[in-house]
Amino acid sequence: MEMKLLKAIELRESGHLQESNDMLIRLVEEYPDHASIHYQCAWSYDVLGKEKQAVFFYERALELGLSSEEREDAFLGLGSTYRTLGEYEKSKQIFLHAMEAYPHNKAIQTFYAMTLYNLNEHSKAMEILLNCLTETTNDPAILSYRKAIDFYSNQLDRLWK
Repeated sequence: MEMKLLKAIELRESGHLQESNDMLIRLVEEYPDHASIHYQCAWSYDVLGKEKQAVFFYERALELGLSSEEREDAFLGLGSTYRTLGEYEKSKQIFLHAMEAYPHNKAIQTFYAMTLYNLNEHSKAMEILLNCLTETTNDPAILSYRKAIDFYSNQLDRLWK
């Protein structure tokens, strides 16, 4: 089973997306209670642009229990997939749960900000993105203004008169 799973992942990584997906579907049928196989199958549907099909496999993988690293990535995948399907509230809930479990994951925070944008929570989305920027950049020009960017990040609509 492990060799087949590794082969399916290798196929995806080398651009053989449909072949990888077909192999993963067979593996899910063969091992219906294997969390990692469900997760990889979800991912394979995502890269094929078949987000609706990915949802079941992300949810099932999380139910079955993944390793911490796969769980982190599955939360990001599921939250992002819900967002692309217009399921913004579901996306928001997944990302809130993910950020609680993985508070230092800037990718999760960034995708959460995209969801907030879709929910017209623009101020909060910008605050998160600006904080992610100042916490992760190496750009000297941005870093020279970090204090100001952090200060303004949560009060972009405020006017000083």
